Amino acid sequence: QVQLVESGGGLVQAGDSLRLSCAPSGRTFSNACAGWFRQSPGKERELVAAISWSGGRRYYADSVKGRFTISRDNAKNTVYLQMNSLKPEDTAVYYCAADFYHAPEFIAKSSGEYAYWGQGTQVTVAS
Repeated sequence: QVQLVESGGGLVQAGDSLRLSCAPSGRTFSNACAGWFRQSPGKERELVAAISWSGGRRYYADSVKGRFTISRDNAKNTVYLQMNSLKPEDTAVYYCAADFYHAPEFIAKSSGEYAYWGQGTQVTVAS
């Protein structure tokens, strides 16, 4: 059974940066597309960023374009979300998600396309 483990959340001030990391236990990440979702109270879970398993294609929600960067290091079996210029509206629980056996340039944009999820990590941005 694959489990995804996230780390890197915390409490920061507006304008600060954080880097989230996600690593799977039980198998390699090297043939999985991956994404970061977030959910805040009273809102639906939304896709923040996604990356193909080759790393060659990336997707960003409009709300984070130019501030967040998704990347992966398949040698380290880790996917990252670098978050810069954080805003209070970025406050949410962030979830890593992955799915395996897709084409190298495939990106999944809906939560239903991901079979594996992390437990979530809280990001709180104070104004």
